[in-house]
Amino acid sequence: MKKLKRVPLSKLPHIAKVRVALPKVAKRFRKPNLQQQAVEALKAAPRITNETIAEHREIVLKGARKYKYPLQHSKHRIVMVSTALLSVGIISFFVYTSLSLYRFQSTSLFMYHVTQIVPFPVARADKSWVSYESYLFELRRYMHYYETQQQVDFSSTSGKFQLDTYRPKALQQVIDAAYVKELAAQHHIRVSSGEVNDAIATLRTQNQLGSSNQELGSVTQKFFGWSIDDLKRQLKQELLAQKVAATLDTTAYAKTQNVVLQLQNGADFATLAAQISDDPSTKGNGGQYNDQAITMSSQEVPPQVVRELMQMKVGETSGIITTPTSFEVVKLLAVDNGKYKAAHIQINFNDIQTYLQPLEKKNPPKHFISTKVKS
Repeated sequence: MKKLKRVPLSKLPHIAKVRVALPKVAKRFRKPNLQQQAVEALKAAPRITNETIAEHREIVLKGARKYKYPLQHSKHRIVMVSTALLSVGIISFFVYTSLSLYRFQSTSLFMYHVTQIVPFPVARADKSWVSYESYLFELRRYMHYYETQQQVDFSSTSGKFQLDTYRPKALQQVIDAAYVKELAAQHHIRVSSGEVNDAIATLRTQNQLGSSNQELGSVTQKFFGWSIDDLKRQLKQELLAQKVAATLDTTAYAKTQNVVLQLQNGADFATLAAQISDDPSTKGNGGQYNDQAITMSSQEVPPQVVRELMQMKVGETSGIITTPTSFEVVKLLAVDNGKYKAAHIQINFNDIQTYLQPLEKKNPPKHFISTKVKS
């Protein structure tokens, strides 16, 4: 048997290649230490100089823009969505309100408050818009009185019919008020706050409601659901209509002026009263009031006349006094402990409708709701 000759491993070619390659593979996967990492990072870091600073700043900003643009897009989208939701809400509100007012003619407190904020029109009188709020103001006053004082149920069939019957009257009242304001503006007629306060004081005195507005406010709240401000609003409207009628009836005013002139020239008061006065209950008695103890609480004598009597001397004759329905000339006959005895000559002026009807016929109002009574 032939003995094999031993060959060194270094002389085997495939073994040699493996031994030589092993160190290179190990080096590739060898984990560098912290110091080596720092050295390599510093080598890779760009060098910033005065010449390259603008270039590096642009590189940094460019990297940040990819986060900025999505944020701007999100903000824009939020604004768009919010605007769309707000628009839908506003449109829905107006659709709901319009249906409630013009279709179903709601008289609820909520709808009334809405009309106090948003000036929805109920009609147009010539050049003036008539607010829905003024219409509900009148209608709710009527409802409050009959609900609280007459126990009318407006949700019942008879109650609905009664309310439907009153609706055209309420609408006509607020339309008339708009025409009155138009005439007042044309003739520069105004009602001052002092005149309104005088009317309030007269109401308190005539109804014996004390010297403050508290008790009067309780009464108006009980009967009409009104505050004192609501009452003042109504009184101002009534006073304006009266002043417009008195101003426009120049014939009645001229007639009263003639009465004053005749009295100044020595004419007998009682004789003129019998001939000229428009008060059938007193003209046969020389114009003397039936109330022999006239005070501010007298129901027969207008408060404007009583205030004039308080400033006169016995036997004296007044000038022209304007009351809610007439021009007055009075004569003070006697005074007894703050109570007055007097006579008057009354010249009625035309009702405000005398001047509203031709204006309404010339410029008919346009209604935005139907007030036909449902059978």
